[in-house]
Amino acid sequence: MNYSVSEENYIKSIYHLQQQTATVTTNSLANELRTKPASVTDMLKKLQTKQLVEYEKYRGFKLNATGNKIALNIVRRHRLWEFFLVNKLGFEWDKVHDIAEELEHVSSVELIKKLDSFLNFPQTDPHGDPIPDTNGKIAIIKQSSLAEIVEKKNVVVSSVSNQSPEMLEMLKHYHIGIGTSLKVNKHFAFDGSVEIKVSQQAVCIISDQVAKNIFVHHD
Repeated sequence: MNYSVSEENYIKSIYHLQQQTATVTTNSLANELRTKPASVTDMLKKLQTKQLVEYEKYRGFKLNATGNKIALNIVRRHRLWEFFLVNKLGFEWDKVHDIAEELEHVSSVELIKKLDSFLNFPQTDPHGDPIPDTNGKIAIIKQSSLAEIVEKKNVVVSSVSNQSPEMLEMLKHYHIGIGTSLKVNKHFAFDGSVEIKVSQQAVCIISDQVAKNIFVHHD
């Protein structure tokens, strides 16, 4: 079954919100999509009719197995397109999200299969997020936030949770990307900021907020 762009956007947004909480409220979904709660209610009724979401009284909505599978397929297409845009067309990692938001709605199964093969079956997108496979399975990456890493530890950047253009632009300024090796020099108790050393770059200090959004694994 094919779904409209609007329906797919709702399904994907519910999926992402469910990574933070088991059920999704009308208001949280309205905030995520920047729309009115009444519009959300109307769409949720449509998705219920199509048997993609379940409603729990006094708790909220959640995707059922079918809805979850569709969401993962949309996420898969989005992350494959981001990989293509960065690694084949030379886009910067902070410029691809909005373009991939449009391309993710091209639902040709054959196209996505060939795209995946052309890209040599990448495991993660340019921001370090795992790409679901054709069966909707998504790998769990063992990683810790930079804010949790002890001093004098060498680590490698594996993903970035805040992928706003502003955040990615700042990381680019500090020469920090996926795969970047760096060392945690010091944690400052005053405000939680962290002094780090990226190879071949001057020592820099990043805020606690930034450190909590950078995920790493041990070198």
